[in-house]
Amino acid sequence: MNNNKPKLVVIGNGMAGISTVEQILKLTTQYEITVFGSEPHPNYNRIMLSYVLEGSKTIDDIVLNDWQWYADHGITLHTETKVAKIDELSKEVVTEQGMRVPYDKVIIATGSNSFILPIPGSDKQGVIGFRDIADCNQMLEAAKTYKKAAVIGGGLLGLEAAKGLVQLGMDVTVVHLMEDLMERQLDHQAALMLRAELERQGIKFKMQAQTVELLGDDRVSGLRFADDTVLEAQFVVMAVGIKPNVEVAKNSGIAVNRGIVVNDYMQTSMENVYSVGECNEHRGICYGLVAPLFEQGMVLAKHICGVETAPYEGSVVSTKLKISGVDVFSTGEFIDGPEHTVIANKDDWKRTYKKILLKDNVMVGAVLYGDISDSAELQKYIKQKTVMTDELYNALMGSGCCGGGAKKTTSIETMSDEEIVCGCNGVTKGNIVDAVTNQGLTTVDEIKACTGATRSCGGCKPVVEQILQYVLGDGFKTAAKQGICGCTTLDRDEIVAEIKAKGLQTTKEVMHVLGWSHPEGCSKCRPALNYYLGMIYPDTHEDEKESRFVNERMNANIQKDGTYTVVPRMYGGVTTPEDLKKIADVSLKYDVKVVKVTGGQRLDLIGVKKEDLPKVWEELDMPSGYAYAKSLRTVKTCVGSQFCRFGTQDSMSMGALLERKFERIDYPAKFKMAVNGCPRNCAEACTKDIGIVGNDGGWEIFIGGNGGIKARLADSLCKVKTDEELIEVCGAVIQYYRETGNYLERTSEWVERIGLEQIKAVIVDDLENRRALMERVEFALQQAEEPWSKMLNDDSSRNKMFHSVEMKG
Repeated sequence: MNNNKPKLVVIGNGMAGISTVEQILKLTTQYEITVFGSEPHPNYNRIMLSYVLEGSKTIDDIVLNDWQWYADHGITLHTETKVAKIDELSKEVVTEQGMRVPYDKVIIATGSNSFILPIPGSDKQGVIGFRDIADCNQMLEAAKTYKKAAVIGGGLLGLEAAKGLVQLGMDVTVVHLMEDLMERQLDHQAALMLRAELERQGIKFKMQAQTVELLGDDRVSGLRFADDTVLEAQFVVMAVGIKPNVEVAKNSGIAVNRGIVVNDYMQTSMENVYSVGECNEHRGICYGLVAPLFEQGMVLAKHICGVETAPYEGSVVSTKLKISGVDVFSTGEFIDGPEHTVIANKDDWKRTYKKILLKDNVMVGAVLYGDISDSAELQKYIKQKTVMTDELYNALMGSGCCGGGAKKTTSIETMSDEEIVCGCNGVTKGNIVDAVTNQGLTTVDEIKACTGATRSCGGCKPVVEQILQYVLGDGFKTAAKQGICGCTTLDRDEIVAEIKAKGLQTTKEVMHVLGWSHPEGCSKCRPALNYYLGMIYPDTHEDEKESRFVNERMNANIQKDGTYTVVPRMYGGVTTPEDLKKIADVSLKYDVKVVKVTGGQRLDLIGVKKEDLPKVWEELDMPSGYAYAKSLRTVKTCVGSQFCRFGTQDSMSMGALLERKFERIDYPAKFKMAVNGCPRNCAEACTKDIGIVGNDGGWEIFIGGNGGIKARLADSLCKVKTDEELIEVCGAVIQYYRETGNYLERTSEWVERIGLEQIKAVIVDDLENRRALMERVEFALQQAEEPWSKMLNDDSSRNKMFHSVEMKG
């Protein structure tokens, strides 16, 4: 370490401070840098905390700069260390433990704290905020013990906390003081649509409710409201807002209002001390969104490195968020008044909404819900005070989600270089263009490694790809590919081609002949190879149980307490009194803890002991529902023309027929279908892998829907007139997906990768090819066996699986 270098101390190890450091390192290596962080972790992405909460990511997955990064750049990092004050006289930063570190310049980046309502009971056990990993860990622990939770606050953090707790199995109610959710970002209509979607996901709401007291002894037991009503809750998350963390500045005698007061170059009232991010106040405004903190950091980095820069003049606030799988965007003015001209379009089928506000024909604000592909252009128009014209109107309202035309992409050419593409990491279009032109980068992965764009939530990946296409033209097509895992450089198509060409029959043979770097493979490639072999050789491939995940080996879903869930088939969601009685009798006999109605219209028998599984299957005498498999899970139906006064088609019979037809064979990933008897869509076809909607003239088929973490509305594939055509098209889609899908790739991702037009060309337009696909899926179906019956009739496998030490997978 060069002791002659000027010393830069950064107080705060969060996104604002470290993003500024990253910008500084791009400009100079002149500083000796020391960073203080109050948490035990390196720099991580707070935006991704909800993913950690719901279990789809770990803390390691959301780390932005790991321990090695600090070492590589010669940065001294002190974790779990709070700074008490800055001593201007001695020019030292002083920690609460008494450590003193000399400085030449200081950046305060202490962020913000959760605002805890000052009401009786707010200090009870089980009451927390939601700002960091420690809060996530408390929620994860609480969900193991307690069942009822309340989240106070209907903003972004509150809704994400609520979704995570619901995913953890808790009964969650969001309590909000206002009439609308996210009232600072959404108008009334968008807020209503968001609430309806979140209610479908299992979140409850108590709106216009003022919490006045938290009940309970040592631990919270409920909430009392201003109208004297009470809500039971053993766990409470307060997400009612944030307040700038100004403690260090106050202790140091630095000017503070609501936040730390800074000028246009982020300088505080103390010489050589700067502030960036949520802790500061610029021109009377404290920003709580990520984009302004990155904009501030860019100005500060240039200023502190002596590089000429325009001053920071504030941010045009816009919000682009994904809330529990739903995209929302707002910018400028979004609540319409008598002074506004309103342009709006709402699509209940696609669950999309677009509103643009004009003042004297000038665009001043916008709200988007469900489809935010126009967000970059709208933000630019509103920032530039663009006058609405017929041409702009047709471009904005005549296509995309609300206009019925083809969905357009962001106009890369019209984006400014300063516009932030990756909100998680503060990467601008200019950063990406520079990386491509100056360093010769050609792939998204190279851009990720160089700039950080796409390394967090991945929502910006389509725009990054468009920038690459814009800069490279045809050169983008030569982008390097990745293997299916770290054991091989071969991708899915190459592996399948080699299996067919060389006649490879087992996973070990594939790995040996194709030169796997790890001879035994890994947990990612072994199941994939087993699937590809079974898809290619449905009649001869011997399924390799050791290559399957534990749920698939056991033909049941393992629970966190070591018991299993058994899910029998209920074709099309229809059952009989006799089958219900068998389920009840078996549940009582084998001490089933819970019998739950699922979203797929069937029953989960939760809490079956491992050794009891064969007896439960035998006494139920029903087919497996494949709830554990990469296979057809359910076909959800409405009551259709048999009972509903609106029904035009017999959805129940068709749903049961399709479920019986296409069950048991393996798919690349889990697969769900729905059949509606009329366009009212009660069975929710728009979020299924194949969704079918009946009408007076026949059926309309939709594909590629997903209601999970990466929510996606299905695309319309085609309309057919007869039941026979419907079955054939569905079978062809299934087989084409089986033959071209990557292992674990849902149809929502598959449709976007393959392209809807390509799928239409193969299945809708090419009748001969469609029938060939149907023949191949029929052949595979003929080889399939009912797994519970197969296990019951195989004494050797049954004894090995259910009377031996538990296998890990």
